[in-house]
Amino acid sequence: MFLNSLSGRFLVLTIVFVMLAEVLIFVPSVARFREDYLLLRLERAQIASLALLANDMIDADLEKELLKTAGVYNVVLRRDEMRQLVLSSPIPTPIADTFDLRDPGPLDLIRDALECLVEPENRVIRVIGNPVQSAGLLIEVTMDSGPLRTAMIEYGFRVLALSAVISVVTAFLLFLAVRRFLVKPIKGVVGAMISYAEAPEDARRIIVPSAGVTELREAENALRSMQTQLTGSLRQKERLAQLGEAVAKVSHDLRNILTTAQLFTDRMEHSVDPKVKRVVPKLINSISRAVNLCESTLAFGKAEEPPPALTRVPIAKLVIDVIESERLAAGDYDVSYAEDVPAGLVIRADSEQIHRVLSNLVRNARQAIVNTGKPGEIAIRAAETETEWQITVTDTGPGLPGKAKEHLFQPFQGGVSKGGHGLGLAIAAELVRGHGGRLDLLRTGPDGTEFAIHLPKAIAVLDEAAE
Repeated sequence: MFLNSLSGRFLVLTIVFVMLAEVLIFVPSVARFREDYLLLRLERAQIASLALLANDMIDADLEKELLKTAGVYNVVLRRDEMRQLVLSSPIPTPIADTFDLRDPGPLDLIRDALECLVEPENRVIRVIGNPVQSAGLLIEVTMDSGPLRTAMIEYGFRVLALSAVISVVTAFLLFLAVRRFLVKPIKGVVGAMISYAEAPEDARRIIVPSAGVTELREAENALRSMQTQLTGSLRQKERLAQLGEAVAKVSHDLRNILTTAQLFTDRMEHSVDPKVKRVVPKLINSISRAVNLCESTLAFGKAEEPPPALTRVPIAKLVIDVIESERLAAGDYDVSYAEDVPAGLVIRADSEQIHRVLSNLVRNARQAIVNTGKPGEIAIRAAETETEWQITVTDTGPGLPGKAKEHLFQPFQGGVSKGGHGLGLAIAAELVRGHGGRLDLLRTGPDGTEFAIHLPKAIAVLDEAAE
């Protein structure tokens, strides 16, 4: 419906507001018209009286003609402190009211004009004013109010008719302007949104800001930014879906390979070589975790992690296992490890998932230190409060690069190390969130980086996080 459109409502509102403005102008205009009307009667009466003063011998018919021309019954002219009835005729009714026009106020003129309009009966009124050209002290006439009211109504109708024409023309011009400068650009934005919604992956459908109005241009820029981000997110999700399918296929074949490797490591346990005996348990544990990870990927077939299987985990043993594995992976590089974990500290968590979290954090730290070519240290500390367990991983590396800080914990948005994909921190953060906790970056800079894992003790917190 036209009235429900922006153009229709703007047209109606414009007409209403213009008419309202004209009404506010109408009342003072009618009051001014009444004043001019009465002053004209006074001026005509003065001219008639001057004709009589110039010639005393004016017959009754001429005097009657002069009064009729002036539109009054009597004319009183005060000159030299003497009040003189210059022209007179019978008054049909007593004088109903007196109006002094010598120094009227605006509110008085408006009030008298409204009273005249609402009074339908013809009355005899007295009007007092100053003579033209200072021809006396004052002039006073008596006259009917009926002709005055009729003239005021006719004038009012003319004003209202003119106001209506002005409002319609103004509204029509504004209507065209609004359609040109507002409605058309808005329809363009709506059309761009509909087109984009049909194929959000198509970057060609992203709106190109073109509006000349500042507010609409800002809306178009905001829409363009939102569409660009959404298109990027959709492409990323599509890549992640494809990656998940590829990972599932790779995991299937990798599981078979690791299973074979696991059989060989079982035989190596019987070796008499002390070095082999020392390395084989670590190798068996690593291969077992890799097999479990492949099976989990195949079981879920998607990027989401399974919910944690909470058990009581001695964190000190877990930390030592992670450090020894990373020490072997570091090889000859000058990277030292330190741990400060109470021997009896036990946390409620999924052992495999927390191991993966710590491994990702320590591996990132080790790779960052190795890339500098300088010696460094990685420290793991653990503590507990009344409400949570806290595990911190600190290194003396060069700090996170700018892109990694900007897209922290987001996959494929900038790796921590050169050639990385940014998956390690994303996986670690997701696993910690699965425990109802959080992974925070406490600090990073040239003197090193520190991450903190917060795991809540209360089961209720875990339930709320799961919901």
